[in-house]
Amino acid sequence: MSYSVDQLQAGQTASFSKTITEHDVYTFAGVTGDLNPAHINEPFARQTQFHGRIAHGMLSAGLISAVIGMHLPGPGTIYLGQELSFRSPVRIGDTITATVTVRSLNPERNRAELDTVCTNQDGVQVVTGTAKVMPPKV
Repeated sequence: MSYSVDQLQAGQTASFSKTITEHDVYTFAGVTGDLNPAHINEPFARQTQFHGRIAHGMLSAGLISAVIGMHLPGPGTIYLGQELSFRSPVRIGDTITATVTVRSLNPERNRAELDTVCTNQDGVQVVTGTAKVMPPKV
């Protein structure tokens, strides 16, 4: 289901959860070309401040895109912009929940501003931000 700007309300929310796997990390590295050893080389990553491999920040941020494109506002939404802050590392095996909340609406321009946050299974915010989108005309 999709929501037009006229069907959205401030405070409306939707979420999507996914457990991050080793396969996800390697696939993301291969697709993007981001082969940073902090993500794919355990001996190297053990020597970092994180003491082990971490998932790409943009992998978690991609879950926000899944919420926007599939749930709120939903299919047909055009992503106009995203501000992100990476607050805590994501490790293989973490379950990340991306949540999108409608912050404000501009029906005249067919625009919505959304608060975006990803949390891990312990409720720790790993990514926060704000998205600007053009909802579909349903």
